Amino acid sequence: MADEQLPAGWEKRLSRSTGQHYYLNVYTKDSQWDRPEKPAEPETSCPGQVQCSHLLVKHEQSRRPSSWREDKITRTKDEALELIKSYREQIVSGRASFAELAQKYSDCSSAKRGGDLGPFGKGAMQIPFEQAAFSLKIGELSEPVHTDSGVHIILRTG
Repeated sequence: MADEQLPAGWEKRLSRSTGQHYYLNVYTKDSQWDRPEKPAEPETSCPGQVQCSHLLVKHEQSRRPSSWREDKITRTKDEALELIKSYREQIVSGRASFAELAQKYSDCSSAKRGGDLGPFGKGAMQIPFEQAAFSLKIGELSEPVHTDSGVHIILRTG
């Protein structure tokens, strides 16, 4: 069934050789035939680091109100927040994946990597972003986070 809810970090795939469904850990690329019961755990990075993807929507008050998508961003802070909320709702409801929305709509250059920021430690990001990222469990999606860059949703991947 297409709308099967899997634990975070797993994808259901169809084997071309057997025609059976299998489950892929999106972090480690390990696969298994049995339906996973718990979220996939990525290979751990260095202690004191997290790995996250994010989707950024900038607004006219962002410290740099331009991006690869738009030369001059004129939306208000409230409009940016509404966009982020709608993207989050699409992800949570399963209508779209985090990576596909980040690739299309994120105002950060990480969009081309599906929003993946790679591993980072404390002190590397703006404080509100860092606090949100380090408070998330692996596979968990944040509520909207406001920084000087704009409004984000953050998915902890490692």
